[in-house]
Amino acid sequence: MHGPAQPLYDMKREHDFLICIDSDGCVFDTMEVKHKECFIPNIIKYWNFQAVDKFARETAEYVNLYSKSRGINRFPALLEVFDLVAERPEVIARGYRLPDIASFRQWVATEPKMGNPALESYVAAHPDDALMAHMLAWSKAVNETIADMVHGVPPFPYVRESLAKMAEQADIIVVSQTPNAALEREWAEHGIDRYAKVIAGQEMGTKADCIGYAKTHGYANDHVLMIGDAPGDLKAGKRNDALFFPINPSEEDASWKQLYEESLDRFFGERYAGDYEAELIRAFDGYLPATPPWKR
Repeated sequence: MHGPAQPLYDMKREHDFLICIDSDGCVFDTMEVKHKECFIPNIIKYWNFQAVDKFARETAEYVNLYSKSRGINRFPALLEVFDLVAERPEVIARGYRLPDIASFRQWVATEPKMGNPALESYVAAHPDDALMAHMLAWSKAVNETIADMVHGVPPFPYVRESLAKMAEQADIIVVSQTPNAALEREWAEHGIDRYAKVIAGQEMGTKADCIGYAKTHGYANDHVLMIGDAPGDLKAGKRNDALFFPINPSEEDASWKQLYEESLDRFFGERYAGDYEAELIRAFDGYLPATPPWKR
């Protein structure tokens, strides 16, 4: 048995092609509302950033929305926020000091399925680790805020048409670092869950792991396409020798239109790999910076 990832091993292959799709910021325009209204207010509240709110908020927005870390799992993202905030001169000048996050840093470095179930297991096994118990409370609060706040956000234009076109020739899975419950709720709310054989959230493993699990069904490398809006999606695909199609941040409508009208035909016609994909990736790389604006 393969634990939470079992559905990826159990899925029935029906086509020669496999398409893996990220969700937040890729299918749904939910990145801004989730981070600015749900994640970041809870980061400020739970980690006592009130005295340096401006700098913590700017840092969290940069990490989660406007950097090459966009779209990564919430826990390494929070660790990156902690580290960037701690080194900012304005924060140091105000006397803010981070709590001791050594156990959190170790957990992020060693836990392969970073999500609330794994964190709950850790907390149960380490009842004296107050930091990680507080981390679990923060993560649960984020989920509750998202469930309360994020609804009525439809897929980007051309998503429905693209999914219908994909489903004619490909098996489709959702590959995301969003919790499964939120993914299932959002895909069902808009009636597009019927296109996905499996909806794989953070509990099933990393994006790269989930693509790898699905590939055990025997899809050829050039018959596997990862669609995503973040560099982590590109890395997850390439770790599995898959092709990649970028949904460019701030240009999502145009990206989905191109996928629907041109790129899917190239993929199914085996005319996607090579110069065509390379040019898409080269352009994609220019959308998100590697250096925070306060360091430039």
